[in-house]
Amino acid sequence: MMGEDEVVDLCRDLIRIDSRNAGDNAGPGEREAAEYVAGKLAEVGLEARILESDTKRANVVARIEGSDPSREALLLHGHLDVVPFDAGDWKVHPLSGEVAEGCVWGRGAVDMKDMDAMILAVARQRVAEKRKPPRDVVLIFTADEEAGGDYGAKFLVDKHPEVFEGVTEAIGEVGGFSVTHDNRRLYLIEAAEKGMAWMRLTAKGRAGHGSMLNSENAVTELAEAVARIGRHEWPVRLTPTMKALFDEIGPGKDPEEIVKELGSLSKMIGAVLRNTANPTMFSSGYKANVIPQSAEAVIDGRFLPGYEEEFFATIDELLGPNVQREFIQNQAALEFAFQGGLVSAMVESLAQEDPEGTALPYTLSGGTDLKAFSTLGIRGYGFAPLKLPADLDFSGMFHGVDERVPVDSLRFGTRVLDRFLDLA
Repeated sequence: MMGEDEVVDLCRDLIRIDSRNAGDNAGPGEREAAEYVAGKLAEVGLEARILESDTKRANVVARIEGSDPSREALLLHGHLDVVPFDAGDWKVHPLSGEVAEGCVWGRGAVDMKDMDAMILAVARQRVAEKRKPPRDVVLIFTADEEAGGDYGAKFLVDKHPEVFEGVTEAIGEVGGFSVTHDNRRLYLIEAAEKGMAWMRLTAKGRAGHGSMLNSENAVTELAEAVARIGRHEWPVRLTPTMKALFDEIGPGKDPEEIVKELGSLSKMIGAVLRNTANPTMFSSGYKANVIPQSAEAVIDGRFLPGYEEEFFATIDELLGPNVQREFIQNQAALEFAFQGGLVSAMVESLAQEDPEGTALPYTLSGGTDLKAFSTLGIRGYGFAPLKLPADLDFSGMFHGVDERVPVDSLRFGTRVLDRFLDLA
């Protein structure tokens, strides 16, 4: 049994399992996907536990024994939930797992049932062939990553810390994928990710009749604050990770000019040159002729490693004295040095499969389950290796319409992960 021969079918099977997560705990949950994963591991004799955090909110954990159990353990993690979709917008149904135009299509094809399938394929092959990795490898497939991880990564860290016994390093999403820049194929490994501050803003005012003068209108107060935040131009702040990236691909050039050269990737990379704060929700009132007593809005704030204090000081200045904020989610920024044995293993495993590629670090504009795992002292990177066509808008696939992953990329990633485990 070769992992790269079955990875496509594993990915298709996972996509066909509805595990949508709208953040309200009312969806189908991850239980069916968890049972599938646990069953596939059991087929080759690897015991897996399903840990439920709530009804149908399920996580899978397993451990592969290494040849040297005295070494610190390595974590491979992926999440089983996906974001919602409107099937009418897609060329194929998002739960079809259809193979067309050389790709596997469906919700989760890149975020992140592709990596789940690659982890499964490699684990199944190695266990079946009795090929032990150099050290213990812990496999974790989580629930709820798309809504902050309360039922997934955070639940495991808080309620099942024994799962992480001996674990000091980890790999997961979003990194190891290739981009083409200036005729060079670059593999971007996530070495940092922005912090997350989802904030609910509230303004209080004086209720009254819509036809009368009112100088304490909560809607006006909040709208002005939201507009100030939404239009604020945040300054460029070059972190060590991004400096390393730009020094390699455009030495001496203005970072913002380099970003313009990155095509479809520019939105994601451009977002990690600075802090960001985007208004996403606004609600108030209950009748056209009633001035409401309060108004609420939501801001999706993301701050760079090392710039959290500056971020919140700016937000509070923009809010003004009459608007209050509270956290919906507040998660730290992460940044790890792009050096050491684990990094060398990632770089070398990619080089063995693609000698013409260059592996470089980058910062993720979003967040991953690593935020929760890092609270246990685990150092981690985004490494879901995919060799991609130069014209594929890969970053646009995340949470996008017509999400798909090339078949050849899945097979490539499976080979790289297998090599990586021997080197790590």
